[in-house]
Amino acid sequence: MSGEGTTLQFDPPGPGSWNLDPVHFPRPVTRYWAEIHPEPFRRGTHEFMAFYGTLLDALETQYVNGFAYNAMRPAPEDEIPQRFARAEQVWADKVWREQLRDWDETFKPAAIRAHRELQAVDADVLSDDGLVEYLTRCRDHHSRMIFQHMRFTGSAMLPVGDLLAHVSDWTGVAPAETLAMMRGAAPVSAGASGELTRLVTAITHDDAARALLDSSGDPAKILAELRASGGEVGNAMSEYLDLVGCRLLDGFDISGRYALELPDALLRAIRSSVEGAGSGTEDVDIRIAAIRSQVPDEHRAQFDELLGEARLMYRLRDERGVFSDIWASGIMRRAALAAGRRLEASGRIHSAEHFVDAGFDEMCALVLGTGGPSADELAQRAAERGSRTAKDAPASLGPPPPPPPDPSGLPPGVARVMHGMVIALGELFGSSEAPHEDNLLRGLAASGGVYEGPARRVSGPSQFDRIQQGDVLVTESTTEAFNILLPLLGAIVTDAGGLLSHSAIVAREYGIPGVVGTRTGTDRIPDGTRVRVDGDAGEVTVYG
Repeated sequence: MSGEGTTLQFDPPGPGSWNLDPVHFPRPVTRYWAEIHPEPFRRGTHEFMAFYGTLLDALETQYVNGFAYNAMRPAPEDEIPQRFARAEQVWADKVWREQLRDWDETFKPAAIRAHRELQAVDADVLSDDGLVEYLTRCRDHHSRMIFQHMRFTGSAMLPVGDLLAHVSDWTGVAPAETLAMMRGAAPVSAGASGELTRLVTAITHDDAARALLDSSGDPAKILAELRASGGEVGNAMSEYLDLVGCRLLDGFDISGRYALELPDALLRAIRSSVEGAGSGTEDVDIRIAAIRSQVPDEHRAQFDELLGEARLMYRLRDERGVFSDIWASGIMRRAALAAGRRLEASGRIHSAEHFVDAGFDEMCALVLGTGGPSADELAQRAAERGSRTAKDAPASLGPPPPPPPDPSGLPPGVARVMHGMVIALGELFGSSEAPHEDNLLRGLAASGGVYEGPARRVSGPSQFDRIQQGDVLVTESTTEAFNILLPLLGAIVTDAGGLLSHSAIVAREYGIPGVVGTRTGTDRIPDGTRVRVDGDAGEVTVYG
C-alpha cells in the first residue's frame, strides 16, 4: 500500500481478526485522535454490551498508519450465565427505555452545559500555561464524550435491528423498505432544533434581517451582523450559532471543520431553511400500512409494538453523536487552532492547521516551548494524512474471524439480542455487492425518490464550501453532523456504509434520494458531471 510514494506496512495491531472501518473513518486520523479514541471507545462498547447481555465483551479499535481497524472481543466465560439472565431481562423490561430516560434527563443536558462552558472560553487571551490547561480540559471532556457516545449504542441499535429481524421473517420485505418506516422519528438527523425553528421564524418576520441574510457580502460578516442585530433575530441567531457553531460538520477527528469555520456553507444552509427547503413525512403512514398488511394477523400486535419501540429509540442513533463527541471534537479543534495560530505567529510552525497533527503531549510541549515536532515534520504529517483514503488500506488484518456462535443452541433471550445486534451492525457497515455498468453504479437504496443534478465530489469537510444549492453530494461517507448542510443538497451518494449508516439516516430524514455503499462512486463520478440518483432502485446514472 502506498501514498505519495511512501510504502506503508500494515501489521495487525493485536491478536485476532481486524476489519477496516471506512464508514466512520474514510480518511486517516490525526495522532491526537489515534491516542485518545481507543480507550473510551472500548470502555463504552463494553458497557453497552454488558448492559444488553450480549456474548461480546467489547469492540476494540486500533489505528494502523492512521486507519481505523476494529476487532470483536468475546465475553469472558465466567460471565456467560450472567449475560444470559440479563438478555432475558432486556426483553421483559424494555431496558432501552431506561437509557433513553437517562439520556434525556441527565446525560444530554449535562453534556450541553459542559460544551457551552468550554466553548465560552477565549483561548486566544490565555497565557501559555493557561492554554495548556485549557487544552487538557478540552481533551478530558472529549474523552468523556466518546465514552458517552458509545455507551448508548445498544439502545440506539437493538430495537431497530429487532424490528428488521422480525419484519424480514414475517414478510420478506427488504430492509430499505422497513427502514423507510423510521422517517420522521429522528428530527435531529435532518438538522432540526428548536433554535433553528426560532431563527427561521424570526428572520421570516423581519424584512431587514431577511434582506441581510440574502445579501452578497462576506458570509462571516453577515452571520456576525445578524447575531449582533438585537431583538428576536439577534437572540435567535446567537442561540443557533451557540448550538451548532462549534460542532464538526463531518467526521469525528479534529482534522475536520466545525460550522463557524465554513461560514459560507453555514449561511447558505440557513437561507435554504428559511426558504423552506426539504419535504415532509406524509408518506410514512402509507408505508407503514403497506408493510403491516403483509404481516400475518397473529403477529400484527407485535409488529405495532416493535415499530413503536424502534421509532421511539431511533433519534438516539444520531443524537448521541451530535450532542456528545462531535461537539466535543469541534471544541477541541477550536482550542488546538488557537494554539496553532500562536505558534504560526511566532514562526514555530508553518500553518496553524498543522497543529492538529501533533499528539496531545506534543501539543503541550509546543505551546510551552519545551519540545515537540518541528514545523517541517508537522507539515509532512498533514500532507501524508491528506494524501490517503481508506482505499489505500487492506480491508482486514490478521486471521479470518471465527464463525459466530450457532444461535439455535442459545437461550431465546440472548439469541434474540445477538440476532438483532448482528443485523443492525450489518446494516451499518455493509455495502452493496451489485456489479456496476459503464455509466451505471449500483449501491444500496437508502432513501427513496429520483433526482438529477450536478455531482459535487467532496473529499472532506474542508471542501464543503464548494457545495451549491441542488448539488448531488458524492463522498466516501458522512457523519450525523452533516445534517446542518442538508438543505443545500438534492441527493447523496457514498462509497461506504449501509442502510443504517449516518449518510442513509440523514438522507431519509431530510427526504432526499440517497444511494450508499457504491464502493467506487468517488472514483467513477467526476466532479460537476450530471447524474441521476434513483434512491428507490439504489442506482446512479452518470451522464456525459
